Amino acid sequence: MKILECVLNLIFPQKCGICGKIGDSICQKCYEDVKKYGIKKQYKDLFFAYSYEDVVRKLILDYKFNNMSYLYKTIEKCLINNKNVCQFLNDYDIIIPVPLHKKRLHKRGYNQAELIAKEITKDVNSKSNKRLECFSNVLTKNKNINPQSEKGIIQRKTDVQGIYEVKNANLIKEKRIVLFDDIYTTGSTSKECKKVLLEAGASKVGILAIAKDYID
Repeated sequence: MKILECVLNLIFPQKCGICGKIGDSICQKCYEDVKKYGIKKQYKDLFFAYSYEDVVRKLILDYKFNNMSYLYKTIEKCLINNKNVCQFLNDYDIIIPVPLHKKRLHKRGYNQAELIAKEITKDVNSKSNKRLECFSNVLTKNKNINPQSEKGIIQRKTDVQGIYEVKNANLIKEKRIVLFDDIYTTGSTSKECKKVLLEAGASKVGILAIAKDYID
């Protein structure tokens, strides 16, 4: 696999997902720009890496909606290079991406949270003695609803109730799970997912989001 990656890098060299400079999935200059939006105030079981604005907002929107799936590597580097994110992950055994409904997944072609979660797992396991697992076959979304971004706070909360389900519950029994999502606004989606994971037997569920959005 490493030989194949080297060959592919020669043919298609890595470049910064923000400015396009060849060398890495994000250059140092652009990473410094992203770091300006880092969130300092954190919570015990809830971690937001960045504020959802300017360069961070554009990066996530391009990734999700403009057919730029390759940006998962750029975003993952912004997370894994953040020492506070790595410290947060140390408290967990499993990372589970917030799922998409099969119709939304088919339309987009990829689950944006899953691609990043898998890359995080690979990086964490290669750089430390920590053994982190990524499961995308545990949490499922059984109802397709309109995007949460189109709704108010009250509707966000009621619409997500009962739409997530746990499969293969034996994989998470007594395990510490970090739920991974891209944007955290009201927390309705993440809190509902957390509830069903705890009910299925997880011993602890934390939430990690790329960015925190603030709404009135």
